[in-house]
Amino acid sequence: MKKSVIVLMVILSFAFLMFSGCSNSGTFINKTFSSEELIFNSVILDVSDREVEVTASPDNQIHIDYFESEKEYYDISNTNGILNMTLVFDKNWTDYIGTKANKKYRTIKLEIPNKLLNNLTVTTTNEKIKVTELEVKENISLNSNGGNVEFEKLSAGEIINLTAKNGNIKGSVIGGWDDYTIKISIKKGESNLVDKDGGEKVLIADCNNGDININLIKMNCQTKCNS
Repeated sequence: MKKSVIVLMVILSFAFLMFSGCSNSGTFINKTFSSEELIFNSVILDVSDREVEVTASPDNQIHIDYFESEKEYYDISNTNGILNMTLVFDKNWTDYIGTKANKKYRTIKLEIPNKLLNNLTVTTTNEKIKVTELEVKENISLNSNGGNVEFEKLSAGEIINLTAKNGNIKGSVIGGWDDYTIKISIKKGESNLVDKDGGEKVLIADCNNGDININLIKMNCQTKCNS
């Protein structure tokens, strides 16, 4: 009899948390990071359940605007000139019951120096990545599992690698059709690009359960280059 009462109490507790709209992520505080005198050649941002917005910095420094709580916070470190930002969860299993924190608290705004960084890597889940008018010297990698990968006038000296699962890959890349070796992997969706060899740069797009729509834009004419 006691066991039945305990089970019933647990079920009722679950139901209350699920339907009360409460969030067990703690109290969120707005925080910022600026590189200032520190010099970074690459940025790696690895998070989950976070929307990431990336734009060019107005002062050639790295700036990050984000929210964190005592239960969901970030580890920001410098490893040989690489800025690493990872999300840390410090929760009990009961803290995962209920609704997510407000979208406002689950958005990261990253500003990086345009044309100065070697590499940019952004990985997230269940939310989109959005990058606007950005160029790096070597490689850009954007990966969202459960959200869109969106970009405008993206440029990298060597490789652009775009991955989405249960979301779309869409946007524009600086360069003409002949500039890229293109590698497309598509499942349960459609792509406006196909595989091709011969370019000095590499454009990789891997999409599962979504569509790929990438426009190539020549620098000299700023017009769409159709495949």
